[in-house]
Amino acid sequence: MRHPPRSVLLAAAGAVALVGSVVVPAVSAQGATPACTVEYAVTSQWDSGFQGSVKVTNNRSALSGWQLTFDFAGGQKVSQGWNAKWSQSGTTVTAAGEGWNGALGTGASVSAGFLASWSGSNPAPAVFKLNGTTCDVDPEPTTPPPSGGTPPALRVSGNKLVDADGTTRRLLGVNRSGGEFMCVQGYGIWDGPVDDAAIKAIADWKANAVRIPLNEECWLGLPDIKPEYGGAHYISAVKELVARVEAHGMTPVLELHWSHGQYTGNSAGCSDVHATCQKPMPDLRYSPSFWSSVASTFKDDEAAVFDLFNEPYPDRAASSATDAWKCWRDGGTCPGISYEVAGMQDLVDSVRATGARNVIMAGGLAYSNDLSRWNAYKPSDPAGNLAAAYHVYNFNSCASETCWNSTLAPVAAHVPLVAGEIGENSCAHGFTDQVMKWFDDHDLSYLGWTWNTWDCSFGPSLISAYDGTPTAYGTGLRDHLRALHP
Repeated sequence: MRHPPRSVLLAAAGAVALVGSVVVPAVSAQGATPACTVEYAVTSQWDSGFQGSVKVTNNRSALSGWQLTFDFAGGQKVSQGWNAKWSQSGTTVTAAGEGWNGALGTGASVSAGFLASWSGSNPAPAVFKLNGTTCDVDPEPTTPPPSGGTPPALRVSGNKLVDADGTTRRLLGVNRSGGEFMCVQGYGIWDGPVDDAAIKAIADWKANAVRIPLNEECWLGLPDIKPEYGGAHYISAVKELVARVEAHGMTPVLELHWSHGQYTGNSAGCSDVHATCQKPMPDLRYSPSFWSSVASTFKDDEAAVFDLFNEPYPDRAASSATDAWKCWRDGGTCPGISYEVAGMQDLVDSVRATGARNVIMAGGLAYSNDLSRWNAYKPSDPAGNLAAAYHVYNFNSCASETCWNSTLAPVAAHVPLVAGEIGENSCAHGFTDQVMKWFDDHDLSYLGWTWNTWDCSFGPSLISAYDGTPTAYGTGLRDHLRALHP
């Protein structure tokens, strides 16, 4: 799925005379030293605007990169900022470290300021989070204890996903977008909180799986990625999120979303060679290395599922469906694509060469909406743990029971079928209700796009707040999952 534009505010130095100050002091509700403390102050205020400042102190282990988030409850809007990269999405404000102040050692503090507008009232934010951890109350974060049971190791048996006992397991849950774009855009690693409370909110919907989109350049720590957000720091953040997802009994689905390779042909999402948008196919230069590293990292955790590539669309570049499907499976030099392509077989081979036996998902053509020749061109998997991935939105070509019966049912008769993304752009859930019914009737898996608080008018957003408050669209998925597992 494509992503809505982020509203990025220009950082600029500002000077306003100090005429008054309202400070929110750091207070620990538990009496112990919190993981971080924040001092928030309104240093100057006038009829329609004010100048504010934040001072963040890190009381836990050293951070190579920091990101502070808080919400304005009075409709305030940040217009400029300094000493941090400031942005605002809805009510949520984010301040992220610059290159020169991105590191925050144990006991170290950093201060930043901003200008903002206000009208009616100007209440101070109530909660501040540093890299997803709530400040002023939380102790040093630890891996949370399991609250929903440990997710099982999965394998393929015929056309089903099963656990060690042979019990069928359907993956029913959500996507948690952010890891594919935040780092490459220079804002951080995740979009919004991924602390224990945020992951528990997903589990409270009775979800049993979370798909986690990733960026290959961030994982590999390539030179265009800020060091504080890439390489070892990115991998550590992914491992921590996977641990939290599993601690709540949910299956993590690790997915390559954005990849390297310059493509300017039909339906190009961008002209950038870097992993800043959806490319038609993974690239041979970096994608096999990405999967070799991911598989090596998680091969001892067979509860984790690998989704090879988000939404292939070599059919938009090729002149024939046969050429497109050959490109999809075999890679190499593909019609209409200027870079050397890694085919699905290349990626399966990269995963299996590590010794990993995790379940692998492979989506078809037309942004994973076309599985018409999936059976004929499916890659060979020596582990026998291959599943088909499918995406469907109300605006797709294959978005009816007629198409599902003719193209999906034959695939689902041979291998497990997982709808890695389902959604609709109307901010309603009439279409996804139909999708879920068809997939329920065929005992198949599906995950809603997406557990992010974007404005629903930009695309399917399941929630309006990270406590799990659903949008009108999200209400359909939430209520359906709860009805399945009361």
